[in-house]
Amino acid sequence: MKKIKIYYLLIGVVTLLLAVALWPSLPGFNQTENRIAAIKSRGILHVSTIVSPVTYNIINEKASGFDYELAQLFADYLNVKLSITPRNTISDLFDDLDKGSADLLAAGLIYNTKRSQNYQPGPTYYYVSQQMVSQVGRPRPKDLSGMNGSQLLLSAGHGVIDVLEQLKESRYPDLSWSVSDKQTSNQLLKDVVDGTVPFTIADSIAVGLFQRVHPQLAVALDITDEQPVTWFSARDNDDSMSAALLDFYNQISSNGTLARLEEKYLGHIGNFNYVDTRTFLNAVDRVLPDLQPLFEQYADEIDWTLLAAISYQESHWDTHATSPTGVRGLMMLTRNTAQSVGVTDRLDAEQSISGGSRYLKDMMSKIPDSVPEDERIWFALTAYNIGYAHMMDARQLTLLQKGDPDSWAEVKTRLPLLSQKPYYSQTSYGYARGHEAYAYVENIRKYHLSLEGYLLEKEKQTAQEEKFAEAYPLVTQDELATLPPYGPFPLGLSFPDDVREKNRSTWMNSPLPLFPQ
Repeated sequence: MKKIKIYYLLIGVVTLLLAVALWPSLPGFNQTENRIAAIKSRGILHVSTIVSPVTYNIINEKASGFDYELAQLFADYLNVKLSITPRNTISDLFDDLDKGSADLLAAGLIYNTKRSQNYQPGPTYYYVSQQMVSQVGRPRPKDLSGMNGSQLLLSAGHGVIDVLEQLKESRYPDLSWSVSDKQTSNQLLKDVVDGTVPFTIADSIAVGLFQRVHPQLAVALDITDEQPVTWFSARDNDDSMSAALLDFYNQISSNGTLARLEEKYLGHIGNFNYVDTRTFLNAVDRVLPDLQPLFEQYADEIDWTLLAAISYQESHWDTHATSPTGVRGLMMLTRNTAQSVGVTDRLDAEQSISGGSRYLKDMMSKIPDSVPEDERIWFALTAYNIGYAHMMDARQLTLLQKGDPDSWAEVKTRLPLLSQKPYYSQTSYGYARGHEAYAYVENIRKYHLSLEGYLLEKEKQTAQEEKFAEAYPLVTQDELATLPPYGPFPLGLSFPDDVREKNRSTWMNSPLPLFPQ
């Protein structure tokens, strides 16, 4: 991510150099026959994208995603409405540009020479590398030699195909691969996890996010160095879109908006830990169902899944968790904190969750109003971990170093400095375990990402099973509604009202009841 920081400094210079040449095309200039003028005339910006956690996603009926938020900001910049069209494959995206049904492609697409010859790239907003992935446990190849079409499957239009063609010509003459016109990159990643596809290639961000929900995915080989990610528009003699994008990106780079969005969607992906992720997802299946109603009941001002992630970071959802320093319970409250929020029994699950939620709400209310709304929680969690005063010290240190004390991306990098004398000596409250607070917040964000993605996949799986059940009914819908979701039988069927449940040994040796056909 270092390159994007340098890019923030250079984009202003590039914009000034190009503005002279492109000035007549800027959206504020009096022109009627250009692409931007047409968009403003119709009042709608048409953007095609791919559904993924980074680009565009719908969670709880609310749209999110790095590309989605950037596209919405660009639509606001043009003073028009945003129309998003999700497509299955990258080839489908470029078809939209060819047909004129999309003004922009905003889908985390990498820049390469072949694409730039036919389509107009916009400014770079982050970087990725391409990685070949396989199922955990599968032998990893040392290089691409011997890789063939029965092993390596790619989604149509994938930018890495140009790289593979160059590698085939220069280094691996026997290299071959297959291309799917129907499967997206995410679907191929799932097929790799399931073992039906040996290898595929995806960008490093997509791989890192996918591993949070499917830890069975392993990186087998790095294919490229970092590559720039950009938007694309139609290429012709009309420079109005390029000029508008340059001016727009210059604005959001200068005011810190781009850095905040990068931090929001990319800043917490970090290093992947297979064992930790598997342990967490197992706890989601085994422990969370009993605690979920309490998280849903007492989550205030934040989503219940985030409150659950905080609790897991604190106690791994162990109601009797106790640390050597005396903090206890699901939310690991100190005795003084518990008393301040009215908790009498820190080992009681409901009291701990409700007390922790109230204390966190109190921390959020103290965060300065200048901090952006969607970043206040990270400052509050830092205060929850090391204390409000030390959190404010980190903001003070950020300001002393000419950083933005209201930006989580900048403040979090100063947290580890609170444990180093040359830096904490400059603060009001001195030494603090800032490196632990940094890891604390980053871990919570990773658990939250895993939890949201995992629950979303389970919802999709349940919907598919219900659709299948409707197509092939073995029991009536009323009968299905009376069955609990978990049990010893396949598909979760159990019979708690059957008297045989009272004598399990007898019941297990009895024949299963026959369902009506």
